[in-house]
Amino acid sequence: MKDKSVCEEQVFIHIHQEQSVPLRNFLYYRFGSLEKAQDCAQESFVRLWENCSKVAFEKAKSYLFTIANRIFLDDVSHQKVVLKFEKHESMSSIQMEHNPEYVYRESEFKSQLETAVSSLPDKQRTVFLMSRIDKIPNKEIAETLDISIKTVEKHMTSALKSLKEQLDELKDFKI
Repeated sequence: MKDKSVCEEQVFIHIHQEQSVPLRNFLYYRFGSLEKAQDCAQESFVRLWENCSKVAFEKAKSYLFTIANRIFLDDVSHQKVVLKFEKHESMSSIQMEHNPEYVYRESEFKSQLETAVSSLPDKQRTVFLMSRIDKIPNKEIAETLDISIKTVEKHMTSALKSLKEQLDELKDFKI
């Protein structure tokens, strides 16, 4: 099957049959949730199919596991953002009881920040969240995403610039 194209239906079915269980198990060990593992595995196969013309047959397994890992890391980053907001919300509950303006401004800012972060291009958002939420060094981000350190720095710079432009209240703050 070495000279076969991943875009051929039978080749893709063969890859799916051989890799679906190992991929799902890999994700199950990472997520700890069978449902999330199955969803993520399915998404990985969808992305393989969408990019089949760019993936050599010999690289299909590696591509699937790399995509699955990236989906997992994106989910972890998202969960950390959610937890951070929940933690901040509970810590400031006393302040909220005493200052209605604070409540309004905080909810507006959270909404704007979430919208701004979610509107970043995928690579920028991933690099930004890995760096600022997970506190992962640029070198590790570069290795995980299989990009150069300079590209990581470029994505961070672009993400910060975009966020500052979108959020008036961030212009005077250091992120």
